[in-house]
Amino acid sequence: MSSTLLFELTDGVCRITVNRPDKLNALNAIVIAELGDAVTRIETDSAVRGVLVTGAGPKAFVAGADVSELSAQSPMEGKARATAGQAVFRRLERCGKPVVAAVNGFALGGGCELAMACHIRVASDQAKFGQPEVKLGIAPGYGATVRLPRLVGKGRAIELLLTGRMIDAEEAFRIGLVNRIVPADRLLSESEALLRSILENGPLAVRACLETVDAGLDMAVDQALLLEANQFGLLSATADMREGTKAFVEKRKAAFKGV
Repeated sequence: MSSTLLFELTDGVCRITVNRPDKLNALNAIVIAELGDAVTRIETDSAVRGVLVTGAGPKAFVAGADVSELSAQSPMEGKARATAGQAVFRRLERCGKPVVAAVNGFALGGGCELAMACHIRVASDQAKFGQPEVKLGIAPGYGATVRLPRLVGKGRAIELLLTGRMIDAEEAFRIGLVNRIVPADRLLSESEALLRSILENGPLAVRACLETVDAGLDMAVDQALLLEANQFGLLSATADMREGTKAFVEKRKAAFKGV
């Protein structure tokens, strides 16, 4: 049982809802620990094929960390808090299953970092994004200095990090922080439709794409190309590849089994 998360599994799609609407779904130590438990299930439960992450209530996806916890932390406690959150977000990012963030409101600080740890971000037209940590005299701790430059480029990332400025969904889309914007009343349905369209594809191929992009970003071009070729070769040994190519020739929908 979780006190801060809702975990729903329907036809392969796991919906995780950060459920602290009275605190704008702020991330405290309990939320991070329970997110870690949820990621463990995602990693190990074959019934989970894709993940949708959102926040409870109309106002916030996750409006940052719980400042009451930050204000009292020692240096070692601060480092431990950051590494714990980083580890959970990194495991989510590397779970091998597609993860879509449905950003329904404020995604600030740790909330923006959680959204960036997801593979795809769908924003409500009411969503707001930002990394306001410098306004509190602290820097991001859950990966913003790593993921934000990779998504929007170094110059834009540094401006957002140093000003702590909040941006709307339109600007987030323009700079590449989010993949698409949808009306607020269609956010969850459109996000799930996107996720289910991904789940129609070969699961081993989807996992390979996620792994190759993740690893390849930190490799030299020639190494990254070799990794891609290796994945291409490995997938050629799978029953899914035989089924997918046969279905294409036969002009029918493939029946992938993940083998």
